[in-house]
Amino acid sequence: MSNTVLDYKTILKKCGVGTASPSNVVKNIANLEEFYDSVELVGIYNYCLLNITDPAILMSVIRLSNDCKAVSTMNILLDILVNKKSNDETEDDDIVNLRVMCAKAVSNYKDTSALGALLYCLNNKEEDYKVRLACADALGKIGDRYAVEPLIDVVKDEEEKSVYLKESAASALGLIGDSSAIDPLISILESKQAFLDKFTFLKEKIVEALGRLNINNKKVMKALKNSLMDPSPIVRINAIEAIMNSEDESAFDLIAPCLTDDNEEVRKNALIALYNLDGRDILDKVKDGNYPETLKQEAIELIKEYEEDDD
Repeated sequence: MSNTVLDYKTILKKCGVGTASPSNVVKNIANLEEFYDSVELVGIYNYCLLNITDPAILMSVIRLSNDCKAVSTMNILLDILVNKKSNDETEDDDIVNLRVMCAKAVSNYKDTSALGALLYCLNNKEEDYKVRLACADALGKIGDRYAVEPLIDVVKDEEEKSVYLKESAASALGLIGDSSAIDPLISILESKQAFLDKFTFLKEKIVEALGRLNINNKKVMKALKNSLMDPSPIVRINAIEAIMNSEDESAFDLIAPCLTDDNEEVRKNALIALYNLDGRDILDKVKDGNYPETLKQEAIELIKEYEEDDD
């Protein structure tokens, strides 16, 4: 690396900032990696993030900076996430998308020092829901237990208008994997059925999250067993997958009745789960038994795969 101090303003001018079209500027900035090393590029990208206002160019710079993952860049991204707002009362879509990208990029650093800014945006109900959703996702990817309680609060808040945010918060809890989320999630699943019935996708995410948590917990297994009888086929499928991945000795017996479920996809997923648990025998039983023709065909296809693998 050269000891020469870079003239960032001149570099950006040569890239066409302020004169060329955004697409050409983006192309020119991307080509800088041919002339500068990684440390120099960090300085250039940081200068761009601090001095360029065009959201399209900024988003391109964020993508480029992701390869370097410098803490100095992460701090600038957090500042844009928290403070970059449009002058209008209604925030411009381009600015929203830029801030969403900042949250996503920050999650790749896996740095817990980003939690404060992410939680600040998540907890601000006046914030754009897309930004809050991206922050929930980022908290899940970073995986620090400090975020568990705020995420639980989002899931259980009946006044929260965005069901998508609730779903992202539930998924994030599953990714974090902290067992302290088990009881609150089960409580939400069991005690607020009327509320959850309005938002089937939220139930799906809660069941999915429980499957990622301590699967040997008796309360979790009970909740998953109850979810096998849920009106939503996707909830039942998620429960089947979670039970299959458990080490519970009753897993096969819990899933087996789902072979006669009234939904074809549930039946197929149950068959695959039982096959993964018990091997070839269940396939022969279904193929020769009193089951729907589509399920028998699925068993035949799996038998062919089994025999090919055996060869």
